[in-house]
Amino acid sequence: MTYREPARATTRRSRIRGIRVAGVLVAIGAIAVAFGCQLLASSSSTATSTTDVLRNEHRGARGEALPSTGWPAYGQAAVQIGQSQIQVGPNQHAAAIASVAKVMTAYVVLRDHPLRPGEDGPTITLTDADVADTDRRRGQKESVVSVAAGEQLTERQALQALLLPSANNIAAVLARWDSGSVNRFVARMNATARSLGMTHTRYTDPSGYDDATVSTAADQVRIVDRAMRLPVFASIVATPSATLPFAGTVHNTNTLLGHSGFAGVKTGSDDAAGGCFAFRAIRWIDGRRTTITGVVLGQPGHDRIAAGLAAAAFMVDRIAGHSRRQVPPMTDLRQRTLAPRTFLERRLGSRSPLAYGEASRSTGPASAKAP
Repeated sequence: MTYREPARATTRRSRIRGIRVAGVLVAIGAIAVAFGCQLLASSSSTATSTTDVLRNEHRGARGEALPSTGWPAYGQAAVQIGQSQIQVGPNQHAAAIASVAKVMTAYVVLRDHPLRPGEDGPTITLTDADVADTDRRRGQKESVVSVAAGEQLTERQALQALLLPSANNIAAVLARWDSGSVNRFVARMNATARSLGMTHTRYTDPSGYDDATVSTAADQVRIVDRAMRLPVFASIVATPSATLPFAGTVHNTNTLLGHSGFAGVKTGSDDAAGGCFAFRAIRWIDGRRTTITGVVLGQPGHDRIAAGLAAAAFMVDRIAGHSRRQVPPMTDLRQRTLAPRTFLERRLGSRSPLAYGEASRSTGPASAKAP
């Protein structure tokens, strides 16, 4: 008895400890289940609420991905809401970007030759060689503005010619003025792209006319965001028109400007690139002023610029939570890209003339290499 009694006590204490440990484990399990249910409910609520997603993004969190029905049916796209992480759609690959390349051109020029708001900057005197280059480009049906030998453009006017009517000849003028040669300027464009983490981007010219200038929508969102931090750049791309010394009045190819919160940035289109549009829109969402920065590439349609604009308009509406009452379902985007002008005219009503293409402008004839 003296030997076995402690054994029974020890056994009894062991059982008590086992019961206590089991009780603790059960309690922990119950807490975990409750917490998991709460997370599931929260996740479900967030997935179905655009407002909750935007709240997360305003706080700097990654937020929910844009629903698959929010991406264009063709090409590729990427978007950044506020300063949240860039969200990318399907089919991301290096592709021709046409005149969207001019965003980088303007950024490099302004970084090398900064302008304060209201400043015009130094003057650039155009030469006979610039006139000959313009004539050559016009013969290739590139997008150009007319120039004259001896004409003087301020830096601001040159940037206006680059970004509004999308003048390829002025892209070359700015490149030579900034770096001494187009090749050296292009090297600076690529160095800047690398510094911004644009790993799928390669520039071969300052205008985007060369189809070997390629990038992804996600990469282009990076440079658009950086460029829009420069007040002069943001001001120029938000301008509907400008007056140049020789070409006269030139117009912005972004005809969504001023509608539905669109505040810039740059259109682009050609046979290889399709319809492209780098954009910035500002919407009030859940009582907050929200910036939406995005890029769409490779949009098909006879009127490629309008196709890019239509895809961007749908994306912004989808993000802002108004798609159900303002635009048709995503499945209809394929039909809209076949006649995007009609879609935009219906969407904007009589507020916009939607005068796409160079044929309606004083800067040059219509071309396959449109703005």
